Amino acid sequence: MENVLECSNLTKRYGKKVALDNLNFTLPKGRIVGLLGPNGAGKTTLMKLIVSLLRDYRGSITVCGQRPGLDTKRIVSYLPDREFLYPWMTIEECISFFRNSFADFQLDMAYAMIEELGLEPLERVKNLSKGMQERVSISLVFARKAKLYVLDEPLAAVDPSTREKIMRIILDHFDPESSILLSTHLIHDVESLFTDIAIVNEGRVQLYGGIGELQQEYGMPIEEIFKQLV
Repeated sequence: MENVLECSNLTKRYGKKVALDNLNFTLPKGRIVGLLGPNGAGKTTLMKLIVSLLRDYRGSITVCGQRPGLDTKRIVSYLPDREFLYPWMTIEECISFFRNSFADFQLDMAYAMIEELGLEPLERVKNLSKGMQERVSISLVFARKAKLYVLDEPLAAVDPSTREKIMRIILDHFDPESSILLSTHLIHDVESLFTDIAIVNEGRVQLYGGIGELQQEYGMPIEEIFKQLV
């Protein structure tokens, strides 16, 4: 099976603090992986390395066989853990901005998701609630036909009903030729979205495997497995 992401002995330091400690992780094509871990475990650092926002590291990391950089930006769609939309733009202008920035952006899909999530294209970002801004961001990120989607806490600000709708949209539009890496603390709420989970603790992948296999092996839900290990 072709791997979309490969990390080998990946180490990242911030001064004396070790954020990633010889981390090894492989993400095959066609998987939706929940990246779980306590605060400070290294999840966001790993994601920033994948999307080449951080570059000073040891070990190796490749996306579709390439080191993170300009070439991989064309095949990785990234949603950071903080707001990134320009507040003065309308949703329609955000869509145009993404369309002009990414060759793989699918305009029809963006508008379809915006409509399905109950958003008005002419509304300005600054007038939207945090949850509504999150809906816009997710729509833009998933309107790209990327090889890898990297999502850092994308569902934290939305209500449970909208969260279910977003999860359904993700599953409906998921291309088995791509993969998704999604970090979250809402384990119980979004567990049904994942094919696999990776639990990161103290800068290393402590556990990685398929949801069904892990539940059968441990005899308990994923959230309980997480609580036992972390």
